[in-house]
Amino acid sequence: MVEIPKSAIYARMISNSWFTINYFKVSFGSSDQLQLIVNELTALEPRLKMDTSKEEVNSILVYSENKTTKQLLNKLDDNVPHWFLSAWFPKQSKKAIYAQSQQFENDCLYALHRDSIQINPIWVNFLISNAKLIKDFCFWNLSLYLQVRNPNVPDIPSKLIKEAGRNSLTKQTNQYWKMVFQEHESIDCIYTGKRLSLEKNNFSLDHFVPYSFVSHDLIWNLYPIDKSENSRKSNLLPSISTHFDSFYNLQKEAFEVVKSKDSSNKFLEDFLPLSPDLSELSKEALFNTVQPLITIASNNGFQFYSSRNHPLV
Repeated sequence: MVEIPKSAIYARMISNSWFTINYFKVSFGSSDQLQLIVNELTALEPRLKMDTSKEEVNSILVYSENKTTKQLLNKLDDNVPHWFLSAWFPKQSKKAIYAQSQQFENDCLYALHRDSIQINPIWVNFLISNAKLIKDFCFWNLSLYLQVRNPNVPDIPSKLIKEAGRNSLTKQTNQYWKMVFQEHESIDCIYTGKRLSLEKNNFSLDHFVPYSFVSHDLIWNLYPIDKSENSRKSNLLPSISTHFDSFYNLQKEAFEVVKSKDSSNKFLEDFLPLSPDLSELSKEALFNTVQPLITIASNNGFQFYSSRNHPLV
């Protein structure tokens, strides 16, 4: 008999949703218990950070001795286990579902006990053989559920499976921004005023609208900034009124340099939604793309960044 502790199920539910809620800030709905519990655990368990891996989150929760943590996980017991079986026991009370499931009535998927569930033996081989199909079906329906509650948030499906790690931006640096640096020798950081150069290697590529919201590495959202300031900015939002003009001027200059030096550069294609014929990068087009994203991200809980004033160096 396959028996699974409920505590393990609840810990896995939290760890699977950790980045979706905590890092990507996707809303599960104002009354959803899972989202409320994740938010409370963030403040309750000091070892749980925004970028803690899924497996580490799961391990921390499974082995936590914190009574409040255990109480929070047990909140999921109020509805999750028996409501899933409601397809086998329609219009039945929680008590009735528990009793009938323990006899595997109606060939239900599992039996409910106080601290565990037992998988019905007739379902075991089916679950093992079709695990990927079942998982994909769950992700598809969860994507639809979340898209309704986050109608303007991009790339919902990816935000169900991605962790906090990002792709390397080496190609964007070497094949696009390197040409701009070579043309101008240095570029001023739009936040600190510090002169950035290939020789000093004192810059990082940053996402103007945070990666944790847009979930892509398109070149129109990438630009070089001071390395230390990049760490400070993290996934905070830039101010449109303070930083957009400088960001646009830098993007426009880069676009024109790369276009003149390598008109077939593949990263220019990232600008097609903003400039269908790639003739120019208009300020209005970039503003109309970036500004709504920042507004929506702010509404979803992303905080704003304020740069420190540094003289040009």
